[in-house]
Amino acid sequence: MKRLKCHPGDSVCISSNETYFITLDKMRCLRKRSAVSFLGLLVICLLFMNLYIEDGYVLKGDKQLIRETSTHQLNSERYVHTFKDLSNFSGAINVTYRYLAGTPLPRKKYLTVGLSSVKRKKGNYLLETIKSIFEQSSYEELKEIAVVVHLADFDLPWCDSIVRDITQKFAHHIIAGRLMVIHAPEEYYPMLDGLKRNYNDPNDRVKFRSKQNVDYAFLLNFCANISDYYVMLEDDVRCSKNFLSAIKKVITSREGSYWVTLEFSKLGYIGKLYHSHDLPRLAHFLLMFYQEMPCDWLLIHFRSLLAQKEVMRFKPSLFQHIGYYSSYKGTENKLKDDDFEEDSFDIPDNPPAELYTNMNVFENYDVSKAYSSVDEYFWSKAPTVGDYFVIIFEKPINISKIKVSTGTEDRQNDILHHGALEVGENVGWSKKGKQCATYLRLGEFQNGNFEMADVKHKVPFDIHCIRILATRTQKEWLIIRSVSIWTFQPINQ
Repeated sequence: MKRLKCHPGDSVCISSNETYFITLDKMRCLRKRSAVSFLGLLVICLLFMNLYIEDGYVLKGDKQLIRETSTHQLNSERYVHTFKDLSNFSGAINVTYRYLAGTPLPRKKYLTVGLSSVKRKKGNYLLETIKSIFEQSSYEELKEIAVVVHLADFDLPWCDSIVRDITQKFAHHIIAGRLMVIHAPEEYYPMLDGLKRNYNDPNDRVKFRSKQNVDYAFLLNFCANISDYYVMLEDDVRCSKNFLSAIKKVITSREGSYWVTLEFSKLGYIGKLYHSHDLPRLAHFLLMFYQEMPCDWLLIHFRSLLAQKEVMRFKPSLFQHIGYYSSYKGTENKLKDDDFEEDSFDIPDNPPAELYTNMNVFENYDVSKAYSSVDEYFWSKAPTVGDYFVIIFEKPINISKIKVSTGTEDRQNDILHHGALEVGENVGWSKKGKQCATYLRLGEFQNGNFEMADVKHKVPFDIHCIRILATRTQKEWLIIRSVSIWTFQPINQ
């Protein structure tokens, strides 16, 4: 028998002819370790399966996506340089920006409008977009807006040419500190070639959308401390008139409630509003998954990961896509937001209120969904005569306009066929619950809708309640799509 050459702690002894022998004790130990490893792996698999089943919103490949990304080899010094601070998601990304026009702002603004732009093979809509932002804002609104344009193309002569056009057309806005044009140098970008071909995209498409994620990450990183809020646009957008006032009104209406993203367009990443304090985390998130999927998909995951499961989209839309040719290869892109309204946009106030009904509510289509500006609705089974839907305001208010819409395009017969709208005062408790003591009937529903302007001149008291009343029993179910309230604001406010 040949002598075995063993080392302390080795589970394997090696003979001179490289034959391997494993002792009986070591084999038992290995079996135990294998069993423990197998059980551990099984538990982990079960946990992942449970997470997948419980969270139906998360895409099927998300967990593999995260696992693959976390183990991705950093095979470039530049790549390591870009990602070295990812452990600190609240901190800024280390990028030295070039100021192509404008200077750092002397004071914090209310809203930053951010857009990134690259050289297109066909068409250029950037100047038109900037013009729309400024022209659709009042003088008072302009005081609260900062516009940041990230010229993200690596073609520096093109960047210089665009900057000359911008400074020529918008010099007074640059001087007033409302417009900045920046550029993140190419040296700060991670690898853009040889990336994973997720969704079977061609290589040039993968490179385009991956770079676009980094473009926006660097833009978000720059804008983190400029204002209280940030809205993301593309470089081929037209704005609704007084869009800032509309956004302010929505933010005020959501005061005290949690939100991550408010959406003012249904297209891509146009019109997505964020708290500025979330921008560093969002920037890091886009960088971490830059090669995995398009930017608008990543924004959905970011919102969900921060525990906002529902989309909070407001209508009418405040921003419209105007570009005919895409920035990717100059392909045609005719997408339009059919909820966009350019003129006479007037979003309701909908003051804080409690809502009650004695109707038979269907599933989770509860009363609050009719009073929200988000695209959702209240739905009940067939109402009977005397059934009510009541809104009780936190304090009596002076109302200028009321509008109630029932039914939807898909369910056009689920309207209030016979009903009335009443306003009340003197809130108290009764057998029916919390109610106003007296009501004044303002009018009847016509074709499932009610609208009345100049309410303040038709009601001799400050309104504490609004009641929608079914005046006849109907066979059809009832959808209340929206209840919109405009309050009267004195001229000096």
